[in-house]
Amino acid sequence: MTEESIPVDLFNPGQVFACMGFLEAAEVLCGDAEGGFDWGTPSDVRFRLRAEGVANPFETVLEFLAEAKVEECSDTTGDIKFFPIPQGNKMALPVLLRSNSQNPVCLDHWTDGSNRNNFKLYAGNRSAYSIVCAMLSGAHEKFGVTTLWERHKSGLLEHPFDVTTPLGGSFNFDPRGTWTAIDVGYSPDTQKHGVEASPVVEILAAWGLQHARPQEHEKRQILYGAWTGLVTPMLARPALAGIDVAVPLRRFKFLLDGQYNKVVTFAQEEISK
Repeated sequence: MTEESIPVDLFNPGQVFACMGFLEAAEVLCGDAEGGFDWGTPSDVRFRLRAEGVANPFETVLEFLAEAKVEECSDTTGDIKFFPIPQGNKMALPVLLRSNSQNPVCLDHWTDGSNRNNFKLYAGNRSAYSIVCAMLSGAHEKFGVTTLWERHKSGLLEHPFDVTTPLGGSFNFDPRGTWTAIDVGYSPDTQKHGVEASPVVEILAAWGLQHARPQEHEKRQILYGAWTGLVTPMLARPALAGIDVAVPLRRFKFLLDGQYNKVVTFAQEEISK
């Protein structure tokens, strides 16, 4: 077993979802994964990840993403036995991540046909496939995980969420890349000003929501949890929704902003009375 940790901002919902993504990915790619947050030092909050093998589990996950090829799925694709919804929306089809060294991974939370909130935030003429391609390979002269891994590997390993770049479309999980006037006093979109965010946050947040969801308490008021101590993905999934799983838990709430494209904003902590 090998354990490593990375810095995380608990008030950035996308980063917390991406930590869940690291845990889910390490479970698939390494095996026997456990993860949790360590806020013992308020100025240096960390996400700890432990998994089978001698390799750094964060490195294993990032290397997989940097090498992965993206395929768009349909209800006839042999790699998925059951399509998530009765009829596929061509803008929200599942995607497969393929690597020569690992089995393919299917991502499809945005097209979940169950009674859970699918937490699909993007809209318009963007497809899930095009977003995943942009997050991994880049788009329109903007970098993705592959290029960042080639050029900034050491920085990406030490603080993967803090290596930011202009994004060519996103799932809208990282509030640092939102196109709204919140926190800046004007609309960057209207003024054609570029903003930077993390493709690692975007793609791993999508992975983290495969089997877990934050809770929508009121319209567009979203609650999520961060837990301390190492737990398995099975326990981390309800903890992410703010559900008590017998470990210390902090709960946060944020607003989904935007009209057509919903975007994540920075959170405030819910203080227990």
